[in-house]
Amino acid sequence: MNKQKVLIIDDEAPAREIIKLFLRDYDEFEVCGEAENGFEGIQMIKKLTPNLIFLDIQMPKLTGFEMLELVDEMPKVIFSTAYDEYALKAFEFHAVDYLLKPFNRKRFAEAIKMALAKGIQQSSGAALLETYQEVHADQIVVKDRSKIEIIPVDEIMRIAAQDDYAEIVTETGKHLKKQTMSHFEKILEPSKFVRVHRSSIVNVGTIKKIDRYGKETHMATLKNGDEVLVSATGYTKLKKQLGW
Repeated sequence: MNKQKVLIIDDEAPAREIIKLFLRDYDEFEVCGEAENGFEGIQMIKKLTPNLIFLDIQMPKLTGFEMLELVDEMPKVIFSTAYDEYALKAFEFHAVDYLLKPFNRKRFAEAIKMALAKGIQQSSGAALLETYQEVHADQIVVKDRSKIEIIPVDEIMRIAAQDDYAEIVTETGKHLKKQTMSHFEKILEPSKFVRVHRSSIVNVGTIKKIDRYGKETHMATLKNGDEVLVSATGYTKLKKQLGW
């Protein structure tokens, strides 16, 4: 019998031990590895190609959701966490199941049953992220080949649409992320970020001046010298936000 490979990703060793203990009851699975954080998890998913992962959500530096966003080919996922407010988000990530810590053998068995019944792998973390309107983010995670960068949202000056990607501009550089402008509009705090054009989102605090550019358009100049076209609708949003 070909066993399904299981990867456990959790920053707490006792939590990993419990999952390994419960998995001993199931000949269908074998633990192929363990990771203590999201960064290790990404590397091990790529290296080990597990069929199923048990994933903690609230981990240091990189949350379970942020980790999945960087995974190209996703295995089946069972989330495990002590925070039940993440349940809806977990299921909207099309997770197999959601285990609320501490869970017992009976509840674990239910999750395993669902994992065995669900044979189709998910497409990608980036695609699944579109199904959830996330609470306002305080950081954006970007992957550039093997390098992962965490960008605090307060450092973002503007975001510009670039075909299938979004270009995130900070004072120190530019980063490309395969994501939609609508997604960023949903997850960024509306009191700080305004979509001033269909292809541009601006951090209001970085605007140096706004000049009339055309009959119904304006041009915003940012503190770093970048110029961003502002549509009529975008200008209305800006005026409201700035209290003009």
